[in-house]
Amino acid sequence: MKLVLSVEALSPHLTGIGRYTWELAQRLPMKGQLQEMRFYHGGRWIDEPARLLKTPASASTKKKPLVSVKPPRWLRDWRNSAICRDRLFHGPNFFLPACAEAGVATVHDLSVFKYPETHPIERIRHFERDFKASMARASHLITDSEATRREVMEFLGWPAEKITAVHLGVSPQFAPASEVELEPCLSRYGLGFKRYALCVSTLEPRKKIANLLQAYESLPAAVREQYPLVLVGGAGWLSDGLHATIERLAAQGWLRYLGFVPEADLPALYAGAQAFVYPSIYEGFGLPVLEAMASGVPVVTSIFTSLPEVTQGAARLVDSDDIDALSLGIHASLCDEGWRAAARETGLAKARNFTWSRCVDRTIDVYRQVAGKSS
Repeated sequence: MKLVLSVEALSPHLTGIGRYTWELAQRLPMKGQLQEMRFYHGGRWIDEPARLLKTPASASTKKKPLVSVKPPRWLRDWRNSAICRDRLFHGPNFFLPACAEAGVATVHDLSVFKYPETHPIERIRHFERDFKASMARASHLITDSEATRREVMEFLGWPAEKITAVHLGVSPQFAPASEVELEPCLSRYGLGFKRYALCVSTLEPRKKIANLLQAYESLPAAVREQYPLVLVGGAGWLSDGLHATIERLAAQGWLRYLGFVPEADLPALYAGAQAFVYPSIYEGFGLPVLEAMASGVPVVTSIFTSLPEVTQGAARLVDSDDIDALSLGIHASLCDEGWRAAARETGLAKARNFTWSRCVDRTIDVYRQVAGKSS
């Protein structure tokens, strides 16, 4: 089996889809079932996907170019089409490129259609322009959860046998750790071991960060002082008002916004937290809650979409639009030692069921199914 994997989602700051793409790019070549594997990005063939994760300042100009010298466009289009026809193509970020006449696409969620007001206009136009044509060429779809699979079946009208749910995994780096192990990293951010609550999320409307801030502000002052809230993630879009609120609340001393942090620091930030809060109302999977569970951290998240499927009874589930319920859930995750202990143990046990190795194996099963039908 010869495979082409699109790596459009790889960048120095990995999103959830970027993490998924990176795990596939690392692990698929190690599987003996693949005769050959190539990587595709922006109309070019990529030799070293890892270099897409480096910032421009860290990539030496003396190193081998990311791609070969660019040929004339007519030759490139002809060559790309010929190569794609001979191989199974996987687009892990919703789309198949124009050169792929068929293949597998991963549809992570339908938020751009269900909640278009929560997305930047450029993304909406991209989906309006290319998504329908991409789906018309796809032979099979992968979703991150059964919840999304059911949604996609209904929305696209696809038969059940052409859509497979493949759960994402969690890296072994996300694991419980002692104060001594975490102190070097936490001290760089001015954080104390088990002395803060954490939320890792892009600041976009469907993540309901404004509701989180409102719920946290309603906690007793002593709780907020003992356990400040730490936000990690990109600035997002449609968030000017949210940033103004963050500045106001940060001035009160109980809120910290770190923005993007290096990937290497995330496991320590998770493991050092007293609780993890993720109030998103719509997720195709919800990788941050799984990373928190694997880190031995109690989780509060929402009752919607895939989040109950991923947490499997280990988290406190609330309606994120119910500020009082969200505040009560946060308080329990910080202060109710009986619930915290049970959530920690259950979360660790459930998280063991989600591995990237299993994700890749199930993805290869889909490749085999598609290749078998086309042979």
